[in-house]
Amino acid sequence: MRLSKENLNKYIRPENFFNRDLSWLEFNRRVLEEALNPELPLLDQVKFISIFFSNLDEFYMIRIAGIKEQIRAKVIDTSLDGLAPTEQLKMIECAVQEMIKKIYDYWQNEIIPKLKENKICICDLSQLTKEERDALNDYFVQEIYPVLTPLAFDPGRPFPYISNLSLSFAVRIKKPNGEKNFARIKVPTNMPRLLRVDQIIKTKPKNGNGMVKFVWIGDLIKTNLQYLFPGIEILEAYRFRITRDTDLEIQEDEADDLLQVIEENIKQRKFGSVVRLEVEKQMPEYMIETLIENLEISREDVHIIDGALGLSDIMLLYDLQLPHLKERPFHAVTPEPFEEENIFSIIQKKDFLLHHPYDSFNPVVEFVKQAARDPEVLAIKQTLYRVGLNSPIVKYLIEAAERKKQVAVLVELKARFDEENNIYWARELEKSGVHVVYGLVGLKTHAKMTLVVRKEIDGVKRYVHLGTGNYNTTTAKIYTDIGYFTANPEICADVSEIFNFLTGYSEQKIYRKLSVAPINMRERFIELIEREIKNVRSGGQGYLVFKLNSLVDPMLMAAMYEASRCGVKIDLIVRGISCLIPQVPGLSDNIRVISIVGRFLEHSRIYYFYNNGKDELYCSSADIMQRNLDRRVEITFPINDPDLKSFIKDSVLRSILDDNVKSRLLLPTGKYVFNRGVYNEEVINHQDWMMQRTSIGQKKIIQRELTTS
Repeated sequence: MRLSKENLNKYIRPENFFNRDLSWLEFNRRVLEEALNPELPLLDQVKFISIFFSNLDEFYMIRIAGIKEQIRAKVIDTSLDGLAPTEQLKMIECAVQEMIKKIYDYWQNEIIPKLKENKICICDLSQLTKEERDALNDYFVQEIYPVLTPLAFDPGRPFPYISNLSLSFAVRIKKPNGEKNFARIKVPTNMPRLLRVDQIIKTKPKNGNGMVKFVWIGDLIKTNLQYLFPGIEILEAYRFRITRDTDLEIQEDEADDLLQVIEENIKQRKFGSVVRLEVEKQMPEYMIETLIENLEISREDVHIIDGALGLSDIMLLYDLQLPHLKERPFHAVTPEPFEEENIFSIIQKKDFLLHHPYDSFNPVVEFVKQAARDPEVLAIKQTLYRVGLNSPIVKYLIEAAERKKQVAVLVELKARFDEENNIYWARELEKSGVHVVYGLVGLKTHAKMTLVVRKEIDGVKRYVHLGTGNYNTTTAKIYTDIGYFTANPEICADVSEIFNFLTGYSEQKIYRKLSVAPINMRERFIELIEREIKNVRSGGQGYLVFKLNSLVDPMLMAAMYEASRCGVKIDLIVRGISCLIPQVPGLSDNIRVISIVGRFLEHSRIYYFYNNGKDELYCSSADIMQRNLDRRVEITFPINDPDLKSFIKDSVLRSILDDNVKSRLLLPTGKYVFNRGVYNEEVINHQDWMMQRTSIGQKKIIQRELTTS
């Protein structure tokens, strides 16, 4: 039986899938568990608390905004798991409220006291000395007060605009004539939420106890409100914070200039509808009602918070130089060949693989740098999705264009929340003579590719770097990703043709070694799964290991259900969303889903097929989601070199599957439990093991150098 659409449709039933958004919430619950993990150093717990809230903000800005838009539009279609938008929203809010209560309780009752034990105090102003309070008040007058703008709300002045994720005060005042009015004051977003007291007073504490004191900037503003309302009685002031719909809606087919259209959409983003209002617990009901009415929301959109609003901002505590309160620092290693040789001669000899963040990202930067400066290089082509600030790669691309090389760069302007940064770099590249294109109508370009064309003695040769992650030097230090260098003629030819597809009018449908979305990637995965089924039916073994960020695509999940029923063993390593339900008798008995949330964000996409012992292994820019397979340009590339394949199979995939410290197992209920293994079993923490392995390798290199010198 072939895995045709008709054959797979029998699995596309609501009872066979988890809800996508509830599954994402379970991922953020795993982040929460790390925040609550007392075995983690204190500032790493603080880091995970910040990540939890940052994740939640983005979830409301995108996913909750989309669900509420469906409700407003009276959409009655159900999700893959059969829930209507109103049902989804109710279940989501129930889960969110439970998690928020847990994390605020822990922040207040565990983290703040432990910070104080370690001489870090988030203080009330009343806890400071008179000298400190006076210095802070002077700082307010000199530095903060000039930035603040009280905005009145009365019959003559409309309700003020409130920007996304901004913290504000709702202030009620009483004029001398007895009239009571409402005003809003925005807490400046260009100043730190937590002010470090010793840096403001610029003197060491007289008691010499080494305590590092912080105060919330909002507390300092609140205690000095009289400066903003001279001659006016301030009755009460309470903090609130709103979240807006920030998803851009771009009509590309009607756009004459995509860059201009996206710039305009970014400007409109700040005016998106309000999807969440957070208020501090003490805010009186009449004030909440005033905000509800004027923000045009419902009571269900209000979150009452018992604590400081916007705890994503506490990440600045992690920046404190207190190494004893953090995990031991890890420094990426540059593989030995890249320290000594011309990068093109290395790739000529054999394929090379980098496993970030354990391997340094420097060879990728060096690849572009050497290509820019090598007089034999004729052309450089690259895709850029999220490049980050001060990108060295972009600077070398500009240098290459200035050296009169042919440079073509696809800058994806629709990379969510990176649009402004990408527009800036696109303009800088264009100024330097780089050929900049913005992708295809209706598709995001998510593939990570660099192609270098070089003139050599025996003719023109091509060199390629392919990756599972972005060309971003910052995220390369905290995301696990695979980078792959090759001069394989067939792969290089495929990459050349994909660039022609992106920059010109190529209708290429068949590729030699690569699978390309939206052209043939889903079909290729289904073929490979079908092959495992055929091998089992012929008396052989079938085994799949997929490592990815999200598993959502119904057809591929249906193919896995069919494979499981036919006896194919499947291990899925899914960091975030998994809509597939494992371990259901008669449906997914042979499927195990695990997730790792740890020090590094597991970002690499790896697809392994046992193939009756003739195993095949692929890396990809794509997750198994409809958006990746249907609405993005993605690539999946084979790892054929036996040593590289063995490394990924044994050192990456196997150690993740054996992890019994950070690994969590997905239950058929949708909940995750720690995959602790049996008593006295060897303790395996995949990420720690990879760091140790990398450090040992580096020590051997240093020892060898010392021996030979």
